[in-house]
Amino acid sequence: MSDFIVHSVPGSPFGRSALMTLEEKGAPWRLQRVPMRTPEHLALHPFGRIPILQHGDFHLYETQAIVRYIDRVLPRPPLTPADPKAAARMDQMLNVSDWYLFQGVGNVIGFERAVKPRLMGLPANEEGIAAAMPRALMVFGELAKALGDMPWFAGDQFSLADIMFSAQFDFFKQCPEWETLGAPHANLCAWLDRVSARPSFQTTTWERLNEVAVAA
Repeated sequence: MSDFIVHSVPGSPFGRSALMTLEEKGAPWRLQRVPMRTPEHLALHPFGRIPILQHGDFHLYETQAIVRYIDRVLPRPPLTPADPKAAARMDQMLNVSDWYLFQGVGNVIGFERAVKPRLMGLPANEEGIAAAMPRALMVFGELAKALGDMPWFAGDQFSLADIMFSAQFDFFKQCPEWETLGAPHANLCAWLDRVSARPSFQTTTWERLNEVAVAA
């Protein structure tokens, strides 16, 4: 089987989700750094986002589609529960990750605290962060409720939902807002500790991916 190429940039939680999925499968992969918003990038993704997966002559964009594809073509170990209800729960959590944790929360707080100062050398927009906090508090409260006393977000099995959440949570853990958002929820902290111990998480940090990224 052809190696997998992930077109992305180090630090992208969505690119990291694709790479973590490949790591969980034990599949060989290569990270190809994307020159953002260039004609080359737009030829791979017409909406100018990342990541893009290349598998032989097959190209695919949108992270949920990518991680599901990897889970289908590399079925062991499975990252989607066989039980329909658990699988539906995973699907629900994937949508929560994209539409509620990232939109209006991660793309504000994570960007302002982690991406903007590190890549642009600019200070965080404190007013923007403050405006995002009510939504963030609601989202983290609902995530803690959804996890409950389960080890993983889909139940007893580690799944794609845990991968998608963990890539974003790693940004929040580095922000001072974590003390208000995540730290008060013991179950979320314990869950993040479990994910952080997995080799797929440890080998896909921003620092590690900076070392392995291939310039386009």
